[in-house]
Amino acid sequence: MASRMNLRHVDVKRVVKSRFWRDVPLIAAGCAIAAFAVDAFMVSNGLAAGGLTGLATIISELASRQGFYLPVGLQTIVMNAVLILFVMRTGGTRYLVQTVTGFVLFGFFCDALMPLAASFKAVSGDLVLSALWGGIISGVGYGLVFRAGANTGGSDTIAQIISRKTSLPVGSTVMVIDVAVCAASAPVFSLEQALYAALAMVLMGYVVDIVVDGGNRQRAAFIVSDAWEDIKQGIFDELDRGCTELMARGGYTGKDRPVILLITSRSEVTLVKTIVYEYDPNAIIMFTDVSEAIGYGFKEFTV
Repeated sequence: MASRMNLRHVDVKRVVKSRFWRDVPLIAAGCAIAAFAVDAFMVSNGLAAGGLTGLATIISELASRQGFYLPVGLQTIVMNAVLILFVMRTGGTRYLVQTVTGFVLFGFFCDALMPLAASFKAVSGDLVLSALWGGIISGVGYGLVFRAGANTGGSDTIAQIISRKTSLPVGSTVMVIDVAVCAASAPVFSLEQALYAALAMVLMGYVVDIVVDGGNRQRAAFIVSDAWEDIKQGIFDELDRGCTELMARGGYTGKDRPVILLITSRSEVTLVKTIVYEYDPNAIIMFTDVSEAIGYGFKEFTV
């Protein structure tokens, strides 16, 4: 059985020719929309709505009180670059390219569009409007990025690192990190601003779900491949999730082989595709919506 260390990586030519690069304009548009919302509605109103962007907002405010300017976008790029070193093997070259592209574009637009925030002084100080529109617009932007198969790093990257060292599921860890950032903003700004930041964060997540997949948080993946053993091991190693082998027979070939059934979160769909593609580019993957998932890595069973 091939191991992750022996797994062939995607070469440069294949990455350049991949569908991912055809989605770069959509990724750039999503990053620009999200960055604009962060600049115009959140940073300018002291709303640290979770993640590395929220942390950068807090640090930027503390720096300004000491008399110097620390760009939010540049901070997110540096922090993500450091974090990606700990997970750079996850999903192979394509996943690394997707992640780096997302957080670099977001950080760039976050600083480049900051002057436009001055055009929205009319809502400056109105925390209700800022939280609502900041959450909605940034959710649309992040949703477009996720739909294109990329991401902007941040809490997801931190959660992957923590999940590797513990038994905590990625989704719950992301939520804990985001809430912690919102709470940490209260002493820097105010409790009121921290509460509105949390509201913006919740609204953002809801809009992202709608843009990406209509609000369904879990997906079931059916994977058909001759390399099913390697794919299964890759899922164990990289996602820390269990899977089920469904015995099946090819209608044309008459060959017996298992079909892998995997329940995964929305944020891990891209990683599942990348793992399967690394082992077998000709594999067949079918995704279907799951209204509720209970068990290890998901919700606890309650009656």
